[in-house]
Amino acid sequence: MRLPTYFISHGGGPWPYMDDLRARMHILEASLVDIPRQLPQVPKALLMISAHWEETAFHVMSNPQPPMVYDYGGFPAHTYKVSYPAPGSPVLAEQLMDLLTAAGLPTQADAKRGFDHGTFAPLAVMYPEAQMPVVQVSLKTGLDPEQHLALGRALAPLRDEGVLIIGSGLSYHNLRYFGPQAKEPSSQFDHWLQQTLLESTPAERVEHLINWSKAPAARIAHPREDHLLPLMVAVGAAQNEAGVCVYHEENMFGGVVASSFRFGAIK
Repeated sequence: MRLPTYFISHGGGPWPYMDDLRARMHILEASLVDIPRQLPQVPKALLMISAHWEETAFHVMSNPQPPMVYDYGGFPAHTYKVSYPAPGSPVLAEQLMDLLTAAGLPTQADAKRGFDHGTFAPLAVMYPEAQMPVVQVSLKTGLDPEQHLALGRALAPLRDEGVLIIGSGLSYHNLRYFGPQAKEPSSQFDHWLQQTLLESTPAERVEHLINWSKAPAARIAHPREDHLLPLMVAVGAAQNEAGVCVYHEENMFGGVVASSFRFGAIK
């Protein structure tokens, strides 16, 4: 049974491990809790493409017991000791690399890389038991939309094998432009995202995503597109299938309009 793909806005830092921040993220939390309920079956494994990992080739996490990567600063001491003890899957990692090689994409196994917060923060909410195998694939430096759409297309066969593909980023990511001042540009960019992902034909959707920087407020929403590129992977893995918005709020971080999306039918 084919699983859908997701692009999720993953929130800020280690928010599930901080009561005050988690309370402010209650709309996002509810959306993440609901994702497992949407699926037609329990996934056999999770494939995460996080905005917080970039390499010169598409690196694939191959460690059977991935460590933690505390890739944030200024948070309470206990957030640098949290653990998401999900197993890795060297078998799935090898399969991923075979798919990427067959697609002509540069790839490399990475036995040292651990879970960054783009993976462990949302999964701590979605799958708190941490029993499901999880493998991460990096972004590729240069952040070329077409290469990341191609990455998604290469990974698409895994959907028929019970692997849930999740692109983890943020639909708006400008750390210097949060709060009330972010309301207008994030709203403009989100409106473009909704039209592009939900109302365009598959061919139009791909064209718009390749040329995303021409969207309204694009470079305010994403001065650097690392948090948008996981979307390209999720779309590429479900390129001809419809999208729906599964999370939307108007006041994340005090003013940001943010969204998450699912691609592919649920049967």
